[in-house]
Order: sequence, then structure tokens, then C-alpha cells
Amino acid sequence: MATVQGQFMEAMGQVAEFWGAPRSVGSLYGAIYCSPKPASLDELVDRVGVTKGAISLNVRALERLGLVRWVSRVGDRKDYYEAEPDFWNVVRGILRERRNRDFDRALSAVRACAETLEKASEGDGDLLFLKERVDRIVSFFGALDRIVATILALDNLGKGTFGNLFGKRRRP
Repeated sequence: MATVQGQFMEAMGQVAEFWGAPRSVGSLYGAIYCSPKPASLDELVDRVGVTKGAISLNVRALERLGLVRWVSRVGDRKDYYEAEPDFWNVVRGILRERRNRDFDRALSAVRACAETLEKASEGDGDLLFLKERVDRIVSFFGALDRIVATILALDNLGKGTFGNLFGKRRRP
């Protein structure tokens, strides 16, 4: 069992790396996901093999995305974490995080670049090339923003359609 858990943690590390996150974040998620009971930071340090500071920082990132949640134990001052078992909740959390003000600020900066380029007088081929590229990114992010807003709005209607796609079964 420990061998499979180690392999799973390694695989999750590779998945995290693919998405641009540190390998240790994926390994940490894998360790928490495979834990049959909430795991303390000290236990996670032993399982993942990184410092307690790195575990603490990375678990906060996983928490923000809704992949893990903090759990308390009566009479125990340690922090414990468990994985969110419902992947639709994870997807929903990631989509909502997309609406994070930092992300919105970055999108605003890209849109400002497009506006600046729009105001520029006629330019050479390089300026036109840049304008076209920035306009394409703005268009893509606009479409993505509308898709995410639509998915979240449909989910809020309580129909469960998107949750069912991710294996969540709603009770009648």
C-alpha cells in the first residue's frame, strides 16, 4: 500500500508540474488525498519530504483552490487537512478562484495594452503584429470569462448537470 501511495504522490507531482505548479504541491495533494484520516503538518512533512514551511505554504495554496480543507480536532492545537473528495467542488473552486481579483487585475492589464495599441497611430508591421496578438488574447480571455460565468450560473441554478459530468450524484 505504501508503494502505491508513493507512486500516486509522484504521479500527482508530475500533474502539478505539467500545470506549472511545483512538484511538491502535487505530491502534497497526493499525500493528503491518500490519507484515510486528516493529516497534520508534521505527518505531511514526513510523507512528502519537504520542510514544514513549504508544507504550510503549499497547503494554503491547495486550500485556496478548494482541493483540501482544514479540519480541527477537539483538544488538539495542530492543524489537520483532508482532501475534498467531490471533484465537482474542486472544479467549481478553481473556476471561482479564476474570478480572483489578482487574475482580474492581470486581465485588466492585458486589456489596457490592447487599448493603448488601439490608440496608436498607424505603425509598422511589428506594431500591427503585436496589436493582432494582444487582441487575440483579449478575445480568448473574454470568451473564457463568459464560459466560466455561464458554468457557475448554471451550477447555481441547482440543476446538477455539470456536477453529474464529474461523477457527483445528487439526491432527489
